[in-house]
Amino acid sequence: MLQVGLIGFGMVGRVFHGPLLSSVDGIRLAAVLERSSNQAAERYPGIKTYRSLDEMLADASLDLIVIGTPSTTHFEIARAILNAGRNLVVDKPMAIHSAQIAELIAIARQKKVLLAPFQNRRWDGDFLTVQKLLREGALGRLVSFESRFDRWRPDPPTNRLWKEDPNSGGVLLDLGTHTADQALVLFGKPEAVSAHVVCERDWVRVNDSFEMRLRYPNFSVTLGASCLCLPAGPRYHLRGTKGNYWKHGVDPQEAALNKVTRIDDPAWGREPQKDWGQLYVDANGATVSHPVEPIPGDYRQYYAVLRDALLGKAAPPATAVEAWRTARLLEWAQESSDQRREIVCDWSTEPE
Repeated sequence: MLQVGLIGFGMVGRVFHGPLLSSVDGIRLAAVLERSSNQAAERYPGIKTYRSLDEMLADASLDLIVIGTPSTTHFEIARAILNAGRNLVVDKPMAIHSAQIAELIAIARQKKVLLAPFQNRRWDGDFLTVQKLLREGALGRLVSFESRFDRWRPDPPTNRLWKEDPNSGGVLLDLGTHTADQALVLFGKPEAVSAHVVCERDWVRVNDSFEMRLRYPNFSVTLGASCLCLPAGPRYHLRGTKGNYWKHGVDPQEAALNKVTRIDDPAWGREPQKDWGQLYVDANGATVSHPVEPIPGDYRQYYAVLRDALLGKAAPPATAVEAWRTARLLEWAQESSDQRREIVCDWSTEPE
């Protein structure tokens, strides 16, 4: 039974890591670092509550530590944990700058410990379904792939105010980390990127909208997010030589996790039929469409694979080098927006 310590019990710790860690066989949520409250112990009786990082690092029984704090704190906390020789998962983004991630990779290699980014949306049902459609060639040759997180949030937030910190990287590093990671998983490294990163709402202090275009040979990828989209546009739109695939709505797991302390529902991750994507194909000059039942999403698989990786039975579910690639791509996107030109991607500095 792997013993896990969680740092932070705000939205990220409470909604994602707490329920997921408590729902995977072979893993036990053993301790939580909360500076002043005891919310975690109230939800998970029997766990230890620590008030400082030093207290948690002194607990030699912990096999893994997970960082679920605001993104601006990730690098300093991660560096201290790795220097202490502990296995580590860091919520996205792993750090604000790719150079910081490269430094963490070097420490993890020196200390011979696992360092992994928390990329749960690789187990979104809609993303798994898109992977399947591409693998099966249902659209023919792909010519255009679009992935977006559009929402209607015109007013200032009442919680998670750290996301409005100008140093946080804004929506580009928040939702952009998810969309960029998924694109890299599907298609690998692009040749170039062009982007438009802006502040659209009057009161914001950090970017709240972006659109980036990744150039690949023979097809393009468009990634975007906005807080002023009503109604929301499609989550995915794929165009190919045989047809199109449209998918609206987001994976239901985050909303469901907000209501539970552990996952017990045998139908977990299944979307209602009204939210299924639609495949349109050309059949002898006539358009034929049909709904595509999505593969059920399951964020538990991230920690199940991580468990096996720590036991030497599998590769990690996501690697720190992959987190570096995502961060570097988003830096080029910001550079492209600032300079109003396409940036050619130079991947030669990738950490080993």
